[in-house]
Amino acid sequence: MFEGRFASTFSDMTSFDYILAPGDRVVVRIWGARRFDDVLVVDQQGNLFLPEVGPIHVAGLRQGSLLTTVKQAIGRVFTDNVHVYVNLQSAQPVAVYVTGFVNSPGRYAGGSLDSIMSFIDRAGGIDPARGSYRHVEVIRNKKVVEKLDLYRFALEGTVPTIRLKNGDVILVKEKGISVSAYGLVREQATYEFSKPSVAKGGGLIELSTPERNVSHVSVTGTRNQSPFNRYFSIEEFKSFGLADGDIVEFVADKPGETIMATVQGAITGASRYPIHKTTKLRDLLRQIEVEPELAATNAIYLRRKSVARDQKVVLQDSLRRLEQTALTATSNTSEEAQIRVKEAELIQDFVRRAAQLEPDGVVVISRRGQVSDLWLENGDEIVIPQKSNVIQITGEVMLPKTVAYEPLMTLDDYLALAGGVTARANDKQILVAKQNGEIMVSSSCSIEPGDRILVLPKTDSKGLLLAKDVMQIIYQIAVATKIAIDI
Repeated sequence: MFEGRFASTFSDMTSFDYILAPGDRVVVRIWGARRFDDVLVVDQQGNLFLPEVGPIHVAGLRQGSLLTTVKQAIGRVFTDNVHVYVNLQSAQPVAVYVTGFVNSPGRYAGGSLDSIMSFIDRAGGIDPARGSYRHVEVIRNKKVVEKLDLYRFALEGTVPTIRLKNGDVILVKEKGISVSAYGLVREQATYEFSKPSVAKGGGLIELSTPERNVSHVSVTGTRNQSPFNRYFSIEEFKSFGLADGDIVEFVADKPGETIMATVQGAITGASRYPIHKTTKLRDLLRQIEVEPELAATNAIYLRRKSVARDQKVVLQDSLRRLEQTALTATSNTSEEAQIRVKEAELIQDFVRRAAQLEPDGVVVISRRGQVSDLWLENGDEIVIPQKSNVIQITGEVMLPKTVAYEPLMTLDDYLALAGGVTARANDKQILVAKQNGEIMVSSSCSIEPGDRILVLPKTDSKGLLLAKDVMQIIYQIAVATKIAIDI
């Protein structure tokens, strides 16, 4: 809170709502039948003393009423041809002591309308380890005239309204019972309680505002000089008494009864389905409305977030080991060393590009027209492809393209339509991505409507020491992302 933002502010004396007080300086000018031009100070009785007029009480007046009040007082004495101008020149300057648990205790100058926060800020702010935000006192003539709780400002926007006087003391007292809250809360922080009697779980919940899905709370601390650990439901925690230094973690440890599954593709009905956590795939499929003439119901597949995460972990691990092997490869000659450096640079670039790819998390559930019945997970995406009569040809071909399916055409025929394979193509490793999400080697399957032919690149086994490892990762990437990446 105290990072210089309060110290650099100043009180606004130009506002018509400014309330005058002893010590304020007021410019008074009179011309016409009488002349007067001086700066008067509001005395301790709250008066401006004007020669020939006497005391004019102004303390407590709004600045907007000052001119009218002074003109009326002068008008009672000088009735003819007298004009009056009045303006507030400056508020009372004050020097205030800031002490207690602040970073730089001392005497600080400011205006009488400067906030308590601005003076604390000038003193370097409250000591975060020892100072209290809940117990700040203003002492005047050895008496406490105001007690402040800065949490009311931080949480409710309530600004302290006390007007400081010269010689006042701002005392920041010692921090009370404080507890750290983290996990599923609005803001992870250390919270101080206003008094020991309210240092309970319910009070911390009110201060930290846990998320709605929080079900349990873990408390770690010290009791009777021994380590202390407890685990509560959120309801049990509300009445639990907390101690200074406790660390509280809010967690969602109660599985929900429902999960959310989405559907995309050739459907005519809803795309989002909140279902019971024990629902199986076939149960949900019975609820989904599809376009019967367009939906390829024999090629349904699933995208699952947990599978995509696992694929990502496996891929990242393979890339890490490949890069580590390339960087630690030994050489017997200087020429070989230069080759290994170039190879390492190539592999590092390949690893960087490959690491940015995201696996699709596809789960193949349809084979030979039969759909497997499996438990669904939260976030599952069921894909019902639209029937297709085209073939996509991608990867290491001269002209990647999409062409119409012809039953009598072979793999070589389709590759020829794409201009043939490139010089970098691995013609022994051509993959076919089926509509149901399955990846097959071209030599073990026939080409069917909706297939995607993926020609992988080959790696120079003579010039690259790790060619076999790179080829394996290229294959992994193709299966997980349907993308052919080259080194």
